[in-house]
Amino acid sequence: MDLDSKIPTKKDIIEEIKVLEYIIEETEIRIGSELIWLWVAIDNKTKRILRLSISKQRNMFIAERFIADLVKNHGKHPISTDGETWYSQACRFLKLRHHTYSAYEKSIIERTMQYIKDRTECFDDYFLCKKRSTS
Repeated sequence: MDLDSKIPTKKDIIEEIKVLEYIIEETEIRIGSELIWLWVAIDNKTKRILRLSISKQRNMFIAERFIADLVKNHGKHPISTDGETWYSQACRFLKLRHHTYSAYEKSIIERTMQYIKDRTECFDDYFLCKKRSTS
């Protein structure tokens, strides 16, 4: 590595990703004894994960915050989702185009979600999360 070369910043890396459309999905995962919602956004062309977030609830306000942060980092682009009401409400509030994803887009996001779930379960197998006592 050349000592004069610039080390890329997070902003440089984000700017390299030219996004045309987001595919967004949420799923429930188990962390220890708790069920948590995992929110994921990927680029439909490159299939790169653009944003991950977790929450204890699933509603329009959390969807809006997730999408707003995504737009802040990657710009305004159409949103493709499974059609749940919180997405259409959040997109309407943020003035973004929204549509239900195609079978192809569904397969992309479902594979990504399964990969993340598998990795999470594998991590929990080796680094057990404390389980809350029920007493």
